[in-house]
Amino acid sequence: MKKKNVHVVPSQGNWAVKSEGSTKASKITSTQKEAIGIAKRMAKNNQSELLIHGINGKIREKNSYGTDNFPPKG
Repeated sequence: MKKKNVHVVPSQGNWAVKSEGSTKASKITSTQKEAIGIAKRMAKNNQSELLIHGINGKIREKNSYGTDNFPPKG
């Protein structure tokens, strides 16, 4: 089973926490900071990636909470 990444995205003046592939947000908050805290816990529990989007919708930061190799091979 593939682990679902967690996204923090702007949503109608608020911030949404969404699991990848979901149409509905898991949580809507008024601040990005609060959304990031919720999303970080979800990503850690899922051992997946957290992708934080800026107000323009573009990814501005990525954090991995999975079982990635460190340092990466290659």
